[in-house]
Amino acid sequence: MNKKVQYHWELEIYQLSVEAAMRIFEITKRFPKEGIYSLTDQIRRSSRSISSAIAEAWRRRKYEKAFINKLNESESEAAETQVWLEYAVKCKYIDRDVGKELHRIYDNIIGKLVSMGNNPDSWLLKTRLL
Repeated sequence: MNKKVQYHWELEIYQLSVEAAMRIFEITKRFPKEGIYSLTDQIRRSSRSISSAIAEAWRRRKYEKAFINKLNESESEAAETQVWLEYAVKCKYIDRDVGKELHRIYDNIIGKLVSMGNNPDSWLLKTRLL
């Protein structure tokens, strides 16, 4: 953490998750219409939930357990997105190579979330005792 991060949108992990979710959104525009209410909706929702939970974690960093809990929620949404990617490949909605690349991106996101959760001290707000 070289630069002091003031807002959640300044976090690299947040930016990565938004970029990945937008990539998922663009790719799912080409999914067949019969999948719109199942796979398309699910993968878009889970991919967007990652950055949402990161933002919530950032606002809860006064409380270590709440902060870590929200990071864990974000991590589980990233893993869910990987599952939907697997289905999208198996259904031939996306190319296998694209699916692998996106899966690796989400592995990276998960790794960063785990690292933040395992080392929360540098992210937490320091409270003053009166």
